[in-house]
Amino acid sequence: MILSKFIVFEGIDGAGTSTQIGQLRKRPEAGSFLFTAEPTGGETGKFLRRMLKGDVKLEASTAAYLFAADRNEHIYGRIRSEGGLLESGIKEACGSGRVVVSDRYLFSSLAYQGISCPDGLPYKLNEGFPLPRLLFYFDIDPSDSLARITGRETKEIYEEENFLRQVTEGYRKAISDLDAREPGMKVVWLDATRSVSELSEEIWKEITGCGLL
Repeated sequence: MILSKFIVFEGIDGAGTSTQIGQLRKRPEAGSFLFTAEPTGGETGKFLRRMLKGDVKLEASTAAYLFAADRNEHIYGRIRSEGGLLESGIKEACGSGRVVVSDRYLFSSLAYQGISCPDGLPYKLNEGFPLPRLLFYFDIDPSDSLARITGRETKEIYEEENFLRQVTEGYRKAISDLDAREPGMKVVWLDATRSVSELSEEIWKEITGCGLL
């Protein structure tokens, strides 16, 4: 299933997805968009953010279940917003004609949890979720992405070069597999080392070209 008004930005830590969503939010036309992120601002999402900071230790499979639970509410819950971000209700919002832009989605689970979970658990947990109409993948070498986030006050548990190299391969496999299976999802591979302005213009061109406005 494709959500025709749904856009997702994906990439490893430091790839620049949040920066480009910030650029998109500045456009006058984006006033009709709704912006969101995963983990969400709901209670499950807040717990997962504590886990990502290393405050809570979880089994990899437990984390995979929690990410899927957070995502289920994100997609199928009633529309709820806080602090200018959509916390839940993506399907309902898209059905009402709004364009929803998410910083991360199920592709992150397939790439990150797919490394440490046995028997393809993340694929099983996420196979029933709808896919976006437009997926932007920010491609960058992990050494370059980590150099960008060296000065951050808080470091997340996944911000380690060897691990992120595995995540990069996980992303490429997951996106290629889903792209081949679902032609209704357009995948745009971006060179994330390009300038902020260049990437911003390419992203906007793709959004308008897909007739999402």
